Amino acid sequence: MKIKWIALLLLTVLISCSTDPNKQIDEGKITDNTYHSKEIGWTMEIPNGWEVTHKSTLDERTSNGLDLISESAGIEIDASELKQLLNFQKNKFNIFQSTSQPFIEEYEGEWASNNVLLKELIYNTYLQNGMKTDSSATQTVSVNGLDFVFYEFVIYGPKGDVILNQMMYSRLINGFDFGININYNNEGDKKEMLEAWMNSKFEKY
Repeated sequence: MKIKWIALLLLTVLISCSTDPNKQIDEGKITDNTYHSKEIGWTMEIPNGWEVTHKSTLDERTSNGLDLISESAGIEIDASELKQLLNFQKNKFNIFQSTSQPFIEEYEGEWASNNVLLKELIYNTYLQNGMKTDSSATQTVSVNGLDFVFYEFVIYGPKGDVILNQMMYSRLINGFDFGININYNNEGDKKEMLEAWMNSKFEKY
C-alpha cells in the first residue's frame, strides 16, 4: 500500500535558518526570496519576514509524524523518497510546508484513493492521540490554472479552544505526489501564507 507523507503535528521548537537556505531543501533553488522547483515546475515567493525552516527541524517533524501514524494506524510508511521543497515559518504554529514524492499509478485512480486514505489516517491519528479534531469536506481548488485536492483540519485544546488549523493541498504532477500544508493559529499569518501560495506559478507541460 502506498501512503504519501505530509508532516502531521508541528509543535516543535523553532529553529531559524541563518545559513544558506538552499542547504535546507532537497530539490529546487531559492534565489532572492523566490523558490523554483524544476521537477514540479513550480515557482513561489517567500513572504517578507518569514524564515526558511532548518533541515534539522524538518527531519524531526518527519520522524515524529511517522512515529505517530505507525503507532496509531499500525502500518509502516516508507518515506525514503520524500523530498522537502519550500518550507518556511513565522514561529512554531504558523508554518508553510511543501513536499514531493515519486508516485507512479499502478492502476487508474490509485493516487486519488491514496489521498482519501491519507485524510482518514490523519484524522484518526489526531483522535487516537486525544485531540478533538474536525475535518472539512474535500474540495477542488485551482492554483494558477491547476486543480488541487483540498481539505482542512481544525485541532482543539482541552477547553475546546482552537489551537491549530491545517490547510492541505495536493496534486499528482509530473510523476510526483506534490503536497502543500499551511498551518496557522491567526488570520494574519494565514493570509500571508495563503496569498503567497495562491500567487504561485506553474509551468504548463
